[in-house]
Amino acid sequence: MSDCTIERIEARILDIPTIRPHKLSFGVIQRQSPVIVQVFLKSGATGFGEAATIGGPSWNEESPESILHAVEQHLKPALEGQDGARFEALLARMDLACKGNAFAKSAVEMAVIDAVARQHGLPAWQLLGGKQHERLPLAWTLASGDIERDLQEAFDLLERRVHALFKIKIGAREPAQDVAHVGRIARELQGRARLTIDVNQAWSGAVARQHLPTLVEAGVSLIEQPVARWNVAALKALTEQLPGGLVMADESVCTPFEAMALAADRACHVFSLKIAKHGGLLRTREVAAIARAADIGWYGGTMLETSIGSAAAAHVFATLPGTQHGCELFGPQLLVEDVVREPMRRADGELILPDGPGFGLEVDPRQLERFDRRRGEVRPVAVSAGNTASPSVNA
Repeated sequence: MSDCTIERIEARILDIPTIRPHKLSFGVIQRQSPVIVQVFLKSGATGFGEAATIGGPSWNEESPESILHAVEQHLKPALEGQDGARFEALLARMDLACKGNAFAKSAVEMAVIDAVARQHGLPAWQLLGGKQHERLPLAWTLASGDIERDLQEAFDLLERRVHALFKIKIGAREPAQDVAHVGRIARELQGRARLTIDVNQAWSGAVARQHLPTLVEAGVSLIEQPVARWNVAALKALTEQLPGGLVMADESVCTPFEAMALAADRACHVFSLKIAKHGGLLRTREVAAIARAADIGWYGGTMLETSIGSAAAAHVFATLPGTQHGCELFGPQLLVEDVVREPMRRADGELILPDGPGFGLEVDPRQLERFDRRRGEVRPVAVSAGNTASPSVNA
């Protein structure tokens, strides 16, 4: 076997504008700032990883700046000189060096797996248990905040057969306004697309019990994280009582231990899987294994990554058995430009798994340099509370 010793690790923050404002319950995203990690093996092979947050630290405790610090100051010293092919041992070393920091660990682990897979000329899925899916149903999120804009996007994507699965972001307005917004879109798309809503923890249990039945009746099939992550009691009550729709946990299920607790409590129907929040590809598989054992479905979530993180997630999702409800690895489509030479292919509403070495994509170093925060050409923008005019979608 060729030498997979980790020689060095490098990391940088990119700042990439989005094609339009992306409105969530806690603010509006107009720029993504992923942390890109590159691992160099002694053999000469190299791999890339990524940790993207949604609106800086607005989604959880980690921010691009804290991720970069954790990688450079704690994880890098712990892993340089170690055997990159010993994935579980590397995770244990990272846990000893740095508590928590799941996003940072995910980016490093991702880059190591990419490098080792490339070293041996294998697609990453072969190191993760073998693929079970060649394609994944691909969702697009309608999150402009404007109903006419959302409908225009949906009709355009349906016409071009790019997407037939849509998620609607709500929770920023009064519940009655959100219900009207979703109801209008559901009526317009009736029979043509599947609909999911994401409340991003914005509602109380009482508000969710009041309004979710109306949304299910309108045609929504999957409801993501309607209540705060800590409010497992309300999540369980909705799972037991909501007629028709499926309740999906996202922020409530990050670690395998949280997955075990939700499964034991029968507190949801579906887990939203995200490699960053779980702390990497291997731990995403651990959470998925708990879901399968508990007869809980899974959905492939996103943190709006570039093609680096999106391809890594696709390789993991392609290996998972059990009931799947699609994925939303549309992050590259939301960015004005990507960082790879050729993105993953899409056809008939599905994402096609890349089968080249590693995660199957070639990173463009010119794009990394162009959007590198250290160049000072593009500055970070904080999540804003309102909405603004935006360019047309080019998905």
